[in-house]
Amino acid sequence: MDEFLKNPTRPLEIENIKDVAQLLEKMSGISFQGRNLSTALSVWKEMLKKNVVIFLGLSGAMIPGGLRKILVYLIKNRLIDCLVSTGANLFHDLHESLGKYHYLGDHLTSDLKLRKAGIDRIYDTFASEEEFRETDEYIKEFARSFFDLEKSYSTREFFYSLGKVLSRMKKKEGMISSAYASGIPIFCPAIGDSSYGIALVELGRKTGKRFQFDVIQDAEEISNLVLWAKSTGVIYVGGGTPKNFIQQAEVIASLQREGNKCGHEYAIQIVVDSPHWGGLSGCTFSEAQSWGKIHPKAKTVTVHSDATIALPFLVGALSQGSRGLIRKRKKPEFKFGKELLMKR
Repeated sequence: MDEFLKNPTRPLEIENIKDVAQLLEKMSGISFQGRNLSTALSVWKEMLKKNVVIFLGLSGAMIPGGLRKILVYLIKNRLIDCLVSTGANLFHDLHESLGKYHYLGDHLTSDLKLRKAGIDRIYDTFASEEEFRETDEYIKEFARSFFDLEKSYSTREFFYSLGKVLSRMKKKEGMISSAYASGIPIFCPAIGDSSYGIALVELGRKTGKRFQFDVIQDAEEISNLVLWAKSTGVIYVGGGTPKNFIQQAEVIASLQREGNKCGHEYAIQIVVDSPHWGGLSGCTFSEAQSWGKIHPKAKTVTVHSDATIALPFLVGALSQGSRGLIRKRKKPEFKFGKELLMKR
C-alpha cells in the first residue's frame, strides 16, 4: 500500500505567484489536466536543454483562433525546429501576413444570413469570403511568378520561397515569413486540402498548366531530418495529417537506420479527441509505440485541452522562465538542395 501513497497532492496556493512560469511549475502538485500541463512544460524545457530536433505538428484553426503571434514566437526563438502544418493554417497565416483579418463573431449567428453577407464562420470567428478570394489571387500570382509550371516542387520548397517573398513585403509577421528568416522548414503534406489547393486548381484552369507538388520529396526530406538528428521530439497541436506525417518520418528513418533506436524520444500532444474512436488524432503515445513511432522509453505527456487555452500558457511560461535556456540553446541548422545537407 505504501508504494502507492508516497506523494500527497500539493494544493495550489495562488498567493505570491509572480508569473505564468511559476504558476505552471506549482501545478505539478495538483491533478488532472493541470498537472499534465505542468508536465508538458517540463518535457519541453528538457528538449531545449538537450540536443533535440523538435518537430511541431499544427492542425485545427489556430491562426483564425488568434494564435499567430504565439506561433511566430515559437519560430523566432527556436523553441521548435521544423513545422508541419495543415494547409488551412498556412493559408490563414498568409491572409493575416498580407494585412487582412479574422473577426470576433458569434457561433449563434444565423449561417444562412452569413452566407448572404459573404461571411465565412469558424465557430465564433468570422472572415470575409471576398478577402479570402483576394488571398487566393495572391497565391495564384505568386505561383505563376516564382515557379516553372513544367516542374514539380516539394511543399517545403514552396513555403521557403513564399517566406522569402513575404519577408520583404509582409504587412504583419507570420509563421511563413518568420520560418524563412529563422531557417525552419515548413512541410504541408495535405496542401491540396486547403485554399492553396483551390487557388492552384484555378491557376491550372487559366494557364492550362497544372502546378505539381512532390509530396514524396517532402516525406524523404523530413525522414532525413530524423535520420540526421541525435534525438527527436514532437509537439502536436491537434492531430490529423501533420501528426501522422511526423510520426511516419520515424518509421521511414527506421528502415535505413542501423541499431535499435526506434521512435521519437520526447512527445507532447494537446488534443480534445478521444482514443476509443480509433482515429489517429486521439491516439495515445503508447499506441504509437506499437508502430515504432515513439521510443519505448520516451518522455511523453498528453494534455486534453483546447489548444487556445493550453498553448498560450505553455509558451507564456517558456518566455518568462526560460529566457537563459532559450538563448543558450544550440540550434540545429538545415540546408536543403538536391541533396539534403545539414550543419549541426
